[in-house]
Amino acid sequence: MRRPLIIAASALSAALLAGAGFGVGIATGDGGHGSTPVPGGTNHPESGPSGHEEDPQLATEDGHDHAGHEGSKGTPATYDATAVPGFGFRPRDAVLPPAPTGRRHKVTLTITEKVIEVAPGVRQRAWTYNGTLPGPVLRGKVGDTFAVTLVNKGSTGHSIDFHASQVAPDRKMRTIEPGEQLTYTFTAERAGAFMYHCGSAPALHHIGNGMYGAIIIDPPNLTEVDQEFVVVQSELALGPQDGLAKLSKLYTADYDAVAFNGYAGQYRFAPLTATAGKRTRIWVLDAGPSAPSAFHVVGTVFDTVFKDGGYTVRPGDAAGGGAQVLDLAPSQGGFAEFTFAEPGEYAMVSHRFADAARGATGLFKVTS
Repeated sequence: MRRPLIIAASALSAALLAGAGFGVGIATGDGGHGSTPVPGGTNHPESGPSGHEEDPQLATEDGHDHAGHEGSKGTPATYDATAVPGFGFRPRDAVLPPAPTGRRHKVTLTITEKVIEVAPGVRQRAWTYNGTLPGPVLRGKVGDTFAVTLVNKGSTGHSIDFHASQVAPDRKMRTIEPGEQLTYTFTAERAGAFMYHCGSAPALHHIGNGMYGAIIIDPPNLTEVDQEFVVVQSELALGPQDGLAKLSKLYTADYDAVAFNGYAGQYRFAPLTATAGKRTRIWVLDAGPSAPSAFHVVGTVFDTVFKDGGYTVRPGDAAGGGAQVLDLAPSQGGFAEFTFAEPGEYAMVSHRFADAARGATGLFKVTS
């Protein structure tokens, strides 16, 4: 696979992004399809009473003292929308592989703590599933069974909550301690782009510190497309450089940046590649933890939209209408389909412009 090069932005890229108020100093590069990921027993209540060193109103209801690693000490890192990545930057591959064959899928998710670059020059010590931010994308079909083994190699209790499952949370989604593991088996009975995340308290901090991902369950008779992508949107509430996310910011939704696939603005620097006239599908999950998304690709109209288990727009609809955004609340997901009419560079953004200005932007580089 080729390593993307960071090069100066074209006038079109700058017009689409900077001109719309999404930041300046945009750079684009060769990437997308050829890119690789950035290197780099209690119940699980999601809210409750509190007791944190940095703020007496912040929760630690999982019974652990997080005060020593909450990212509460030191000056928080700063997101600079004009900054560009340094040498060696490699984007997360946004291409979505087809659903695997077979009806039973065995998955191991290992919890580790890792310092990861989340924006140009900004590093945070994330709690991760399998060392990536977000965790790996899982995919299957309605009726498939997933046997997920969760291994905790972190420094505190963690868990996993699959929104695609229908199980007793106090058993399957319970918190496990460092050194423990748990196998969580469920059958996906409904289609959709579902979130999975750590539900250990305070879940807000576990999600905000990187413990989330997407599991995609294909609808029956899903049509084939020429190119398929996946984007997971999330907020970054920055703590100190190389530290954890700032919990007090997460409680007030005072986040610093918004990322697609774990890195703010990464597809401005390494655009996704696509072909004009080819049918494109993009799955989007809003992992939050708090902000909604209005996903939009400039220069296109979505002729198909699937959200929360059903189609809201289809090419055969009598009205012949189209959609301009895939609107998602936190933890909602779906997909949009469209065709790029001609070669060029197409911005993708959250049309919640305050978030676009904070990193929820990217580019498609479309060739003939």
